[in-house]
Amino acid sequence: MMKIFPTSGIKQLDAYTIEHEPIASIDLMERAAQALAEAIMERWSDPATPFVIFAGPGNNGGDALAIARLMAGRGYRPDVYLFNTQGHLSEDCQMNRDRLKEVKDVVFHEVTTQFVPPTLTAGHVVIDGLFGSGLNKPLAGGFAAVVKYVNASPSQVVSLDVPSGLFGEDNTYNIQAHIIRANLTLSLQLPKLAFLFAENAPYVGEWRLLDIGLSQEAIEQTETDYVLTENDDILPMLKPRGKFAHKGNFGRALLIAGSQGMAGASVLAAKACLRSGVGLLTAHVPFCNNAILQTAVPEAMTELDYNETCFSEFVDTDDYQAIAIGPGLGRKPETEEAVLQQIESCQTPMVIDADALNILGEHRDFLNRLPQGSILTPHPKELERLVGTCRNSYERLDKARQLARTAQVHIVLKGAYTAVITPEGKCWFNPTGNPGMATGGSGDVLTGVLLALLAQGYDTTTTARLGVYVHGLAGDLCRKRQGMTAMIAGDLVQMLPAAWRILEEATDAES
Repeated sequence: MMKIFPTSGIKQLDAYTIEHEPIASIDLMERAAQALAEAIMERWSDPATPFVIFAGPGNNGGDALAIARLMAGRGYRPDVYLFNTQGHLSEDCQMNRDRLKEVKDVVFHEVTTQFVPPTLTAGHVVIDGLFGSGLNKPLAGGFAAVVKYVNASPSQVVSLDVPSGLFGEDNTYNIQAHIIRANLTLSLQLPKLAFLFAENAPYVGEWRLLDIGLSQEAIEQTETDYVLTENDDILPMLKPRGKFAHKGNFGRALLIAGSQGMAGASVLAAKACLRSGVGLLTAHVPFCNNAILQTAVPEAMTELDYNETCFSEFVDTDDYQAIAIGPGLGRKPETEEAVLQQIESCQTPMVIDADALNILGEHRDFLNRLPQGSILTPHPKELERLVGTCRNSYERLDKARQLARTAQVHIVLKGAYTAVITPEGKCWFNPTGNPGMATGGSGDVLTGVLLALLAQGYDTTTTARLGVYVHGLAGDLCRKRQGMTAMIAGDLVQMLPAAWRILEEATDAES
């Protein structure tokens, strides 16, 4: 797993590394600069590429100056601007300035008063080393003007650690026009939380992590609520199947889904559940959907609602290990009443999705009546119906964490880097998936996967993390086969067997 620390935590990791490796601060900066310079020269391998480097007065600027020196040693001729308008540089920045002045093949400008901006063309590459992750207030004055100038240019922009002007976590009160718009962000050691939020994508661009040798001991010992799941984290979660196992060993699941005109949601969820290892699946559907479901998913049993067209009655769940409710239910008054009764009466863990979430949004007092071990699976708009309007992704994540704590449920906040949020407030971000999955029915497939895992006895956190990973992996396999534009939810179901096989084979190879 890859921990995500607040920017204050990164400073502590630097300090710990300096003290315990031990290594001098200037030498740690040199190590970071070497990693950054190598990544830049790998991307732009022609030394004739025109580079313009903007360095600020702090350690981010020190990194930029060191990069200029290292690139010059490999035949590049960068044009460097150091902004020292206050007459004060950090100690390491000053040392790298003095080192750079001794290099002949660098055009060096130290800006103390007037800044005459260079011409930036589409052929130029700008290295942004103005400010790093320690920034705690919006850029203003001359630095804001430099940012606007760079953003208005057609040049490619590479930001060091973070785009200048972007805060590492909460940008609610930042000034968007005063943030560098990078094409590539080279982050040191670990990602920043802000990288995972949709509204920051225009500033961060593509991001890569560079290992600069910060203390692994400190990283392991330091706690954080934010973690990016890595592929190797998933394999130990998968339960092996015994040779003498039978369907009774893999749980009985109940899916409450569908209404007139929306049978497809129940079909997708049912197929995904069966493709994710459940022993037995019963789908509770209105009579009008029975023939559709029995034809499309013959492996599932159906239980018919008294109502011809919608879900309208409480279902006895004592014989089931997990329940999923919501896909395609609709919002009829009798459905709303039945959903609330189901939640209040059920003692079995539930996966709450789609219309069931919307009904909860109208009756928030029922959130505290959900069975222990339940999972809510909202997309951003569905979450806002539960917690109120959110100004940005950071606030949305914060409110989702508060809801998980107060309702003592797990929340799967869907989107790029889907967040699995535990009742303790821990956030596990998922690495798999792609924009092709932004299509109707994709969430129904996820509901089916989660239902299957919960019924098989996986604990709730593992269910959520493993479920979103496999769901995203199926999407990535679809992308490889047919691209993103034509992807539909049914393709995800068809790719689930391949996704599970990849995990099974990898687990077998390790055992």
